[in-house]
Amino acid sequence: MELRRWNVKHVRMVLDSAPAFTPFPRGASVGEVRGRVGEAAVAQLLAAAEADRSAPIPALPAELYLEFQRNGRREGYEDAQRQRRNMLYRLTLAEWLDGKGRFTAAVENIAFARLEETNWAWPAHARTLDFPDRPTVDLAAAMTGLDLAELDYLLGDTLSPGLRARLRSETDRRTIRPFLERNDHWWLHTTPARQVNNWTAVCVAGVVGAACYFVDDLDRLAEIITRGLHSLADYLETFDSQGGSSEGPDYWSYGFGNFVVLAHLLAARTGGAIDLLDNPQVRDIARFPVRTVLTQGLWASFSDSDSNPNFHPGLLSHLADRLDLPELTELGMRNDFVVDHFNQFVWPLRQYAWPLPDKHVAFGGTAHDWYGDMAWMISRLDPADPGSLRLAVKGGHNDEMHNQNDVGSLIVVNKGRVVLTDPGRGRYSKAYFGPDRYQNIMASSRGHSVPVVNGHEQAEGAERAASVVGHSHGADRDVLTIDMAAAYPEAAGLIQLRREVALDRQAPGGRITLNDSFAFANGGGDFQSVLVTPLDVEIGANDVRIGDADGGVRVRFDPARVAVTTETHRGVEKQYAPSVDLTRVLFTARERPGRGAVTLEIAPL
Repeated sequence: MELRRWNVKHVRMVLDSAPAFTPFPRGASVGEVRGRVGEAAVAQLLAAAEADRSAPIPALPAELYLEFQRNGRREGYEDAQRQRRNMLYRLTLAEWLDGKGRFTAAVENIAFARLEETNWAWPAHARTLDFPDRPTVDLAAAMTGLDLAELDYLLGDTLSPGLRARLRSETDRRTIRPFLERNDHWWLHTTPARQVNNWTAVCVAGVVGAACYFVDDLDRLAEIITRGLHSLADYLETFDSQGGSSEGPDYWSYGFGNFVVLAHLLAARTGGAIDLLDNPQVRDIARFPVRTVLTQGLWASFSDSDSNPNFHPGLLSHLADRLDLPELTELGMRNDFVVDHFNQFVWPLRQYAWPLPDKHVAFGGTAHDWYGDMAWMISRLDPADPGSLRLAVKGGHNDEMHNQNDVGSLIVVNKGRVVLTDPGRGRYSKAYFGPDRYQNIMASSRGHSVPVVNGHEQAEGAERAASVVGHSHGADRDVLTIDMAAAYPEAAGLIQLRREVALDRQAPGGRITLNDSFAFANGGGDFQSVLVTPLDVEIGANDVRIGDADGGVRVRFDPARVAVTTETHRGVEKQYAPSVDLTRVLFTARERPGRGAVTLEIAPL
């Protein structure tokens, strides 16, 4: 479906003829939900909600909000806010499923507290407390509006009329009206200065989704929906022609997940006339986690993504059902009805409404996947053996969404263990999203298995890009060759840096060959190929052992041409994960020729 073809008049017409808006069961129909979920999960939820009834509401003082301004840290406010949200989510779901009124008072107490928050936007996005007449519409504000709209829908007239009126008025003031009347939201459309990203899907889904519940004026609702559809058209253009996202699997779950949330609500609100999922491109996008899985439980962690992302069970279940993609239910995700650590209500609600089928099959990918526009190659030695060697390598450029300076980065997995890592996202802070981002090892090329040239790391910018020289997939061998000289500053003196990475299925146990061939413009230069690992490293005469027999690899090199050293960075902070130790293994060319190469052979121990 071409989203830009929709206009206000057309949307108004389909709203006129739409049936009643019933996106989720209510009343007597809730028994169907309880039956699918099971009484044990419902009893666990009710017990948690019972504890929440008498628990204090976490405080959100201005001092906590302004902490980000003072020291750049955002966890204090966000963690307390998340506790408040999850209390409300548990209580709302409990009252929806129980229907006896015993949780209503507690729901209202926390709902009023959320309405009274000075800012719905996170401190990292608003930076300071908003003026009442100009609220910041960010991820958190948009999610809050939809949270409150779905709460209102599920509990309906069991809530007091005064609360229901305030839910509508505050959501309108803080999200819907600014979305409709202002054009200063950077995430609304792509411009020459900035491309949209996951924010667009999350913010549009939050605002337009809330409007589907709260806005009764069909003329106004048609304007809101149309504006959202045109914005989402820009979001879809951020994907590779095969449905890949340079933001990585984690932000697929977040951004595209919210796109799917809105798709469901719009289809329900328009009687199926507006169906965002009725699009071959969207089906390709939906397959992204299927194509980027390295082995069971591990994914390509390029960009600000992690190797073990959390794909919401309700999202996978809904997409599998709507788009006939049963493999989405085989990614190893399990129903988890514990409501904790959520930033938005859409996912615990949909976990209960759309649980995954009870399967125990774990899909580990096919032999090979290739995203040509992004230049991502994922190669699996033997898809039937989850412990076999796996490789992911990327080209791309250094101005991607959630960019890291990682042109040429590679990941190696053996026996289900990440041996050579792309470390994913660092701890989110003011510095991490500011001018000093690339001083952080997680975002800079120092944290990736890419060369250092004449002492220079890669530079940021869209022009700092790889060009694909060749790519092939066969039964015996997968190969990607890129020229990545442009990723380095001119001071590095490169005229060519060609990286060839191959997975050989004929070698016993498999073998990965990495060849970096380089040429300098003016005489010789210093060149280092680098591998990054979270595991222990032992240097031998002509090889390097990384890890142990339980998933480790041996890296062979020519000691006549290469000297090997290591440097370890301890306690590197990550977001939503424990700190890690990263060791950089540096393979330094002994000579300083005008042209040369470093070749490494990587095989299981």
